[in-house]
Amino acid sequence: DGTGTEIVTADPYSFLPALGDLDLYLISEGRHEELWHALGARVMTHRGVTGTRFAVWAPNARGVRVTGDFCLWDGTAFPMRSLGSSGVWELFVPGVGAGTRYKFDVCGADGTHTLRADPMARGTECPPATASIVEESGYEWGDARWMAERDRRPAHSAPMSIYELHPASWRPGLGYRELAEQLPAYVKEMGFTHVELMPPAEHPFGGSWGYQVTGYWAPTARLGTPDEFRALVDALHRAGIGVIIDWVPAHFPKDEWALARFDGTPCYEHPDPLRAEHPDWGTLEFDYGRREVRNFLVANAVYWCEEFHVDGLRVDAVASMLYLDYSREEGQWSPNEFGGRDNPDAVRFLQEMNSTVYRRCPGVVTIAEESTAWDGVTRATHETGVDGVGGLGFGFKWNMGWMHDSLVYMSKDPVHRVHHHGELTFSMVYAYSENYVLPISHDEVVHGKGALVSKMPGDWWQRRANHRAYLGYMWAHPGKQLLFMGQEFAQGAEWSEEEGPQWWVLDPGWPAAPDHRGVQHLVRDLNHVYRDHPALWERDTEPAGFSWMEANAAEDNVLVFARYAADGTPLLAVCNFSPVVRFDYRVGVPDDVERWEEILNTDDERYGGSGIDNPDVLKAEDTPWHGRSTSLVLTLPPLATVWLGPAT
Repeated sequence: DGTGTEIVTADPYSFLPALGDLDLYLISEGRHEELWHALGARVMTHRGVTGTRFAVWAPNARGVRVTGDFCLWDGTAFPMRSLGSSGVWELFVPGVGAGTRYKFDVCGADGTHTLRADPMARGTECPPATASIVEESGYEWGDARWMAERDRRPAHSAPMSIYELHPASWRPGLGYRELAEQLPAYVKEMGFTHVELMPPAEHPFGGSWGYQVTGYWAPTARLGTPDEFRALVDALHRAGIGVIIDWVPAHFPKDEWALARFDGTPCYEHPDPLRAEHPDWGTLEFDYGRREVRNFLVANAVYWCEEFHVDGLRVDAVASMLYLDYSREEGQWSPNEFGGRDNPDAVRFLQEMNSTVYRRCPGVVTIAEESTAWDGVTRATHETGVDGVGGLGFGFKWNMGWMHDSLVYMSKDPVHRVHHHGELTFSMVYAYSENYVLPISHDEVVHGKGALVSKMPGDWWQRRANHRAYLGYMWAHPGKQLLFMGQEFAQGAEWSEEEGPQWWVLDPGWPAAPDHRGVQHLVRDLNHVYRDHPALWERDTEPAGFSWMEANAAEDNVLVFARYAADGTPLLAVCNFSPVVRFDYRVGVPDDVERWEEILNTDDERYGGSGIDNPDVLKAEDTPWHGRSTSLVLTLPPLATVWLGPAT
């Protein structure tokens, strides 16, 4: 070892392979749903000797050697054995334990050597270092009750209010341990049911926010160890909060120490350069038609659910996977075997991923970020649509159309909103075509788009009022809702991954702190009142759970609609997107409720509003209005949303 010390160890080549025939068969078939147990680095006792079994898929490599701390990074020391036609190379190295750094020296098909991180590494060095780490979990979970109960109610008919955050910048400087102490309490107090973590998997460039992944099987070491990430999920579960993670199977970066041309040939990426290159991000797309690649991704989805107990996968950039011509000009893409622009391999992969996750992981939901009108994103894989193709099998889809249209409307000065009224009502034309999540995500508050409150017109008071009215409308609209960190207290600046949310605007010494705290107070109340009223979530995916009272009051900038619980109990939402108070405003109401009362008003003084409300119980009058036999006469606060329910 360089010091003259003699080290005695068992000969790695005296051991038969520690990988079974069934493992190799399933890998070759692309059906190994627990791939992480077979490939990568696994601490074990083999024939009475403790050590680590290394296994890697490199089908076109001339040779593979494992190197690391245990051999002072001598790349010639430990040649691995080829296990036949499986393309897998394997070696059991005695005496190697958890925490050891390692890489693979791959002799490619062209004879050149590259030093590669393990594609299946379950632990990594902290970037910019790139070695893999032998990982062995010793974590003892405390969330058995949560895991047993999370599939009791289907997600579509349960409350779901998602707080999206970037773990590294929610409070910069905190690791998984500190997040586990601080995040659950904040999210619980704010009333959100779930958090969505921007991609937690290891990535070399922090500025990608995790969307350019090199270590698909390891939580980023920037914030701690895999077991510390488990502790964060566990702490959220014990606080009653579900955990969704962003998952990125659409593309991967070209770093020469990672997946790109792993064995000297296109291994994980498509061999056709027109299909391999992702035009927007300078990355490579996976070859979804290759069994082993599909297996790598499907098993990875299962891995996060089973090993880290996550409750949902939000799948990034689905549209870029589904369309061969995504962001490509004429001549820059090649059609499928039928001459079309869709990618059948990607369709089959997504169907297999969804069906496998739903079969193996009760209570887990999958959510597609899909920005087109692809038919059947949230339709079951065994149910065919008009085109004869089965659905993709996702649980939910982000409603990008609603997000775009509603923000266009809100950005207009109220005097011009009369001409954009349809931007708000159009979403109900297609609201039940898929199971939707309404996203105000990180994408909407970066790259010059401005923070949510900064998109609003008017002075500071009007911007906050618009912001609050919009959130009241959003929480009442059919679909689950997602809000990105910082927008819950109306920070004025765009999000920066280096600075994180502007928590300081809530400090008592900041002159506008009461304004920001007012918005934060509203979001907390929105979430708690939302949870208490099944009308707002129980029939999210059923047309019978919604009815317009007034959809055409464009001149008034007013919307009135009702939501219904499974037992028929209604909740009335009245939105006044004009800056004037509307006195004696008559609205039709569901017929079977005689007495109504305000249950939430975004103009409440506690939220920074003007305090105009309907303080008394309101009795329905037998005056037909809006096609209903009964109606109410209300005072509509300016730039505000009011929720009314049956008086108790």
